[in-house]
Amino acid sequence: MKFMELAKERYSVRKYSDRPLEKEKLDQVLEAGRIAPTAKNQQPQKVYVLQSEEALEKLGKLTHCAYGAKTVLLFTYSTDEDWKNPLEEGVHSGVEDVSIAATHMILQATELGLSTTWCNYFANSELEKAFHIPQNEKSVLIMPIGYKAEDAVPAPAHENSKSMDEIVKYL
Repeated sequence: MKFMELAKERYSVRKYSDRPLEKEKLDQVLEAGRIAPTAKNQQPQKVYVLQSEEALEKLGKLTHCAYGAKTVLLFTYSTDEDWKNPLEEGVHSGVEDVSIAATHMILQATELGLSTTWCNYFANSELEKAFHIPQNEKSVLIMPIGYKAEDAVPAPAHENSKSMDEIVKYL
């Protein structure tokens, strides 16, 4: 599949089937995140694979955004490992590095016939506490991943992309 076809086919799935996610496919998705470019290739991203009943139940108490997926990826970055901009205090690459890795994983999942959802709708500090995330890591997003339910459809907003003139400015 060509890249633009892949990008246009992908949408956030908010209803997953019970079909198990094959380990081989999950491993390919995780590998796509591992090889993603990061600032100075410092790779501060961490990915926690939530699959146990206990982990999914715990997550369900923190957000409704697992949408029935049997696998949810929790993305964090290490504040000890992300790149710090020496020209500007407080500017660092953690969120961007996680975002690049997560996007690579979303696109790999789509190519493999899997569905995903990027979700930030949770209290980060509560999530970090519940999953015993180390103090030097900051959570960025969760990503349900698996096979979409037969009746899953894109949200209406998916079709309402802004025009090129609204988002691109030539200077």
